[in-house]
Amino acid sequence: METKPSLRYAWYVVGVLLLAYISSFIDRQILSLLVKPIKSSFGITDTQMGVLMGLSFAVLYTLLGIPIGLMADRMNRKRIIGWGIMIWSIMTVFCGLAGSYSLFFLARVGVGIGEAALSPAAYSIISDYFPKKKLATALSVYNMGIYLGSGLSILIGAALKSMIGKENIVLPFFGEIFSWQMIFFYIGLPGILIVLLVQTIKEPKRIEFDTVKEITETSNFREIIAYFKANRQTFMYLNFSMAFMSFATYAGVYWIPTMLGRVHGWADTKAGVTFGLLITVFSTLGVITGGRYADYLTKKGIVQAKMLSGFRGMVAALCCTGGLIMSDMNIGIYFIAGYCFFSSFPFGSATAAIQEIVPNKMRAIFSAFFLFVVNIIGLGFGPLFVGVLTDKFFYDPNKIHFSIFITQFLGCVLSALCLYLGMKPFVQSVGYLKKYLTLSNQN
Repeated sequence: METKPSLRYAWYVVGVLLLAYISSFIDRQILSLLVKPIKSSFGITDTQMGVLMGLSFAVLYTLLGIPIGLMADRMNRKRIIGWGIMIWSIMTVFCGLAGSYSLFFLARVGVGIGEAALSPAAYSIISDYFPKKKLATALSVYNMGIYLGSGLSILIGAALKSMIGKENIVLPFFGEIFSWQMIFFYIGLPGILIVLLVQTIKEPKRIEFDTVKEITETSNFREIIAYFKANRQTFMYLNFSMAFMSFATYAGVYWIPTMLGRVHGWADTKAGVTFGLLITVFSTLGVITGGRYADYLTKKGIVQAKMLSGFRGMVAALCCTGGLIMSDMNIGIYFIAGYCFFSSFPFGSATAAIQEIVPNKMRAIFSAFFLFVVNIIGLGFGPLFVGVLTDKFFYDPNKIHFSIFITQFLGCVLSALCLYLGMKPFVQSVGYLKKYLTLSNQN
């Protein structure tokens, strides 16, 4: 009888994919500490900066995720990931060469194209290496990349900004660039080495949970649509719960360092290092805790464990949003740390929830649909919503803390509501998958 690869090797695979995910978020979110020099160099508003942070990246990242998800359910997932890393690394370097806002926007679109290849394929690979009872923990470790990458992007950005002068730099063959653009060379080029590391992992056999039977058939578009319709309530509640969580979280990740400088007078380095450490430590601990808690509840026989873990995390995060509008940020920073911890609870458990309610042959496409909804709302409009509120509602850049608070409060409320309403449909979807697989085996 064939057996699944050892858990030790499975964790090695998670480690490699985690490194790739960290790299993707460093490349994606380095802009959070470059707001001031980018606005000064290109002469743009907070609203335009919000577009550059999120919408430019999210448009093709989300749209291409769907066809890439279909490819990942049929083709070699390791190769898809390798090509994606190569593309986003090269396009990050192009960000360092863009001489105008429009060219920078297009380079950011290119980064999104490359990064669209990673997570749908990675979720599918990890699900083939781990049993269901350990999957939430495994995916929460992979999803640490969101917070490690976000935190490190701010820490690395702060360090590199302190090393690079303010004078423009002249490069051979390419000519003059803004000094801050050198940062994109430093963070983009190492991604090419990760491509080589990804080639060391093995493409796993596609199997259903807790079995060793290899899946060889693929799903057609009609089957995918039919499966979605049968479980539409679960998918919509789950996907939108994470979209609103991301809407709230990306608003903070991209704008809190700017808020600390504008409103509270913190130096760029202090703001970057402090907030970078909060994300790196507390958000990482939160996503692991959320995944472990979901697995603990699963072992107790709670079918909706992954939804329940996320719901409790978002309720706690909601209670922490008030720290953003405190006049004394020495106290407010503890609330921001609490938000970082609790708001990351759902990410490990929610991605595992998707894998738990779909058959193997549809895992990547439903993961891609999940990421489409999450990122077009969360990444596309979270940072932008803050910029619009600041420019068009408050008409005062120094009231950006109120803009972030409104965005995070609204996102947390909607996310918690969707998770709560989605628990019952989720249980029904778990039962539906069992019936679906039974009928498929009979046929």
